[in-house]
Amino acid sequence: MKNINNEPTQTTSPSILVVDDEEHILKLYEKEFSEDGYQVKTAKDAKEGIKIAQETQLDLVILDIKMEGKNGLEVLSDFRRINKNLPIILNSAYSTYKSDFQSWLADAYVVKSSNLEELKRKIRELVDF
Repeated sequence: MKNINNEPTQTTSPSILVVDDEEHILKLYEKEFSEDGYQVKTAKDAKEGIKIAQETQLDLVILDIKMEGKNGLEVLSDFRRINKNLPIILNSAYSTYKSDFQSWLADAYVVKSSNLEELKRKIRELVDF
């Protein structure tokens, strides 16, 4: 975006919420996505993630499936009720959930990997940045 003098304008970086019960995943994703220019918020469980989503304007949610308490598939519909247009990426170590009809509410499903390129590509596809 450019201003009246055809100079680039400062725009707010897209905001991503990462919901995962694994501390090392939260730290890794926060570091990686921050370096890519995103504002990153993290939540260690579904309850905390929903609270953040209710209080904050988000551009995307990355949601783990297997978590203590409410799992990602159960909480997916809660995020949809808060903002039906909020892009959600399910991010799990298990590809078997891909066939679960509840996962179809998500905009994308990415299996966790040490290579974050697929996840980063999906983020770029879903967030206009």
